[in-house]
Amino acid sequence: MAKTKSKWVCQNCGYETVSYLGRCPECSQFGTFVEEITSQNIKNDLKKPSNMVFETSISTIKDIKLDEKVRFQTGIDELDRVLGGGFVQGSLLLLAGDPGIGKSTLVLQTTKNLCELKNDNNNLKVLYVCAEESPLQVKLRAQRLGVDADTLYLTNQTCIDEVILQIETLKPDFLIVDSIQSVFCSDIASSSGSVSQIRECTNVLMRLAKQKNITTIIIGHVTKEGNIAGPKVLEHMVDCVINFEGDKYKQYRILRCIKNRFGAISEVGVFRMEDDGLIEVNSPSQMLLEQPQDASGSAVVATLEGSRIFLHEIQALVGSTNYTNPRRVAVGIEYNRLLQVLAVLEKKVGLNLSKQDVYVNVVGGIDIVEPSYDLALCLAIISSIRDIPIDNTTIIIGEVGLLGEIRYVDNIERRLKEAKKLGFKKAIIPNVSDKISKKISDIGLEIKQVSKVTDAIIYGLKQK
Repeated sequence: MAKTKSKWVCQNCGYETVSYLGRCPECSQFGTFVEEITSQNIKNDLKKPSNMVFETSISTIKDIKLDEKVRFQTGIDELDRVLGGGFVQGSLLLLAGDPGIGKSTLVLQTTKNLCELKNDNNNLKVLYVCAEESPLQVKLRAQRLGVDADTLYLTNQTCIDEVILQIETLKPDFLIVDSIQSVFCSDIASSSGSVSQIRECTNVLMRLAKQKNITTIIIGHVTKEGNIAGPKVLEHMVDCVINFEGDKYKQYRILRCIKNRFGAISEVGVFRMEDDGLIEVNSPSQMLLEQPQDASGSAVVATLEGSRIFLHEIQALVGSTNYTNPRRVAVGIEYNRLLQVLAVLEKKVGLNLSKQDVYVNVVGGIDIVEPSYDLALCLAIISSIRDIPIDNTTIIIGEVGLLGEIRYVDNIERRLKEAKKLGFKKAIIPNVSDKISKKISDIGLEIKQVSKVTDAIIYGLKQK
């Protein structure tokens, strides 16, 4: 009888120890250790089917020929933009997002177009491993989305070894695993979803994708903090990491590329959730701008998301409080960034916010990650305090430093051109060089260059 032993593994970072620890010394998270049973007679190099062995060869880079069909366009422009032109043959992709955000819906819609593509005069075969659902449940969703392809195959197998056998029989061109937290490897004693299972199953799928040239999409869960569940090595193993963001109770979704070995990172795609699935949004700035007329506490900023310009409306509400510690609430922007901007307003502008609650929200449910919204945030807060609205036709761009100075941001010309297309007439921007100033003077906007926050307040909050 084989002697068994156990180890404790952190489910957040994969740190291993021989006994239980309340706090992980690697990632400093509490209560994340789970006991996993290991057998002494199981070697570290787990047994794999013989067909999983790579056929190694040596060749010069000039001898390697690229296939014309190295990329497959999905037929969904927003998804192709994020992927850098489509799926790369033999790549491994990770799609993660909150529950109910639309991950399975997006993947199932993609299969409709993939099954219509040709490979050697035959339609591409797609194997959908629905480990979390039954094929009947997937069929109901496919019926709602209008997906009815002859070369789309479904299986609810959860054992990765059995999935490999099915792949050997079917020989698909695409493999979808929904989700990686639901499949397991029989060689590991821990339950599915553990760090060991996720790491080993992903490793098997990676080897399978490279050896058999099968484009593989794995769907992953996220933690309550919004991070991808499983060990960090999971993101290193895959070729592309895509995060599906947004509020599941709202219509709009953002598809953001975090890692891409075959294209640019930080590209984004915008979708709108409808009854018949996800609809592409080609002009996201128009759907994000819902600015009311003559309302104080509202400012518009042009941000850069990948290669696209988004126009966001930032709303601020400042009110008195009777509590000792006033509240600071930030939705859509970084909380620490809000605290930094408030500190600058208190020190350099002279505002007393020690008895004021401050609430900030980015309309549309989309997070802004670059600091070009600082100046718009400052003016929105001051507009709310003084109850003076900002002109609806004014675009505000600029990063605010700790000394109260307005710092330059990239792609000013592109941001102003996008604002001009959407009907804006004025712009408040940082000081730029003479060369850039000549370029933006032909755009057709009334441009005011400012160097300090106080200058922007005087120009942006004019009395009627």
